[in-house]
Amino acid sequence: MNNNLKINPSLYIEIKQLIEEARFNTAQAFNAGLTILYWNVGKRINDEILKNKRAGYGKKIIPTLSHKLMSEYGKGFSRSAITRMCLFNEKFPDYKIVATLSHKLSWSHFIEILSFKNDLQREFYAQMCRIEQWSVRTLRKKIDSMLFERTAVSKKPEEQSPIGMILCAEGKHEQIELLQLDKSNIRVAEYITELLPKKMLQEKLHQFYLQSKSLIEEQGKDE
Repeated sequence: MNNNLKINPSLYIEIKQLIEEARFNTAQAFNAGLTILYWNVGKRINDEILKNKRAGYGKKIIPTLSHKLMSEYGKGFSRSAITRMCLFNEKFPDYKIVATLSHKLSWSHFIEILSFKNDLQREFYAQMCRIEQWSVRTLRKKIDSMLFERTAVSKKPEEQSPIGMILCAEGKHEQIELLQLDKSNIRVAEYITELLPKKMLQEKLHQFYLQSKSLIEEQGKDE
């Protein structure tokens, strides 16, 4: 066999690209199919629980079903996994939305997003993952940096201009101030959310303030 035969360099590059694209598309299709499967499993179980109104039925069916499925399909259908599938269907009830997101978000993305109790927060991070094509690692970093809280803008549809929330600190005192964004020449995204509970907002903003302060101090040491 003659391995010294010269071939057109572009031929090798193009074939390599075809292989890589096929691998990517296959993996993407598999991940999308897995996500849809988990949504359908969750929906079927939720429908069954809703149909059977017997006391305690919901608590019993999941461990029983999990035991049978694990014996045949492995730990991917553990009790906690099936509970998560039911939650997935509950928090993302629209199949069309799930089908669209599944082409960009893996099941691991959804696991991270499902931890939020705030519907708008879940929607925010889901759409950001879809648009920006974040990896799971990037999503976690964005969550840790409180991107949602820092992007939050509240607007009453027929009354007021957009209002931003900012944490002001002077010495040991902190307070939350409102900022009329249209009068300050500050440009913000069109994303609109509800005001978070006051206690949660104060805690989140305080945490972000400390992180920012620490970062500024570290940058000052390097200069």
